[in-house]
Amino acid sequence: MARTGSLIATLLLFFAASGLASAQQIHLPPAVSQSQGMGSVPVYQGDTVQRQQALAANQQRQLEIRRDMDKMSELTQELRDYVQKGEQGVVSLEAIKKAEQIEKLAKGLKSKMKQSF
Repeated sequence: MARTGSLIATLLLFFAASGLASAQQIHLPPAVSQSQGMGSVPVYQGDTVQRQQALAANQQRQLEIRRDMDKMSELTQELRDYVQKGEQGVVSLEAIKKAEQIEKLAKGLKSKMKQSF
């Protein structure tokens, strides 16, 4: 009788231990299958459209930069002529306006050049 009692106690202990072990298992969901390989990055049509738009915007900025540089060169030449023709120590109001226009164009050019890629 003692032997059957110890056998029952051993079986109960065994089942209790196995129950604890199954309660500690982590159940993970099955792996999600993907249509493309893990290493490949999907390419969307929108990427090429965005790239073309970026290239077109960059070309437009380049045209604006050239136009502004030509205008700034023209204004610089005009300012040089005013200064050479004018009296020494006296600057005309028109020369000051030309210098301000040159400064404004230079700041715009700097901004556009930073945007270019």
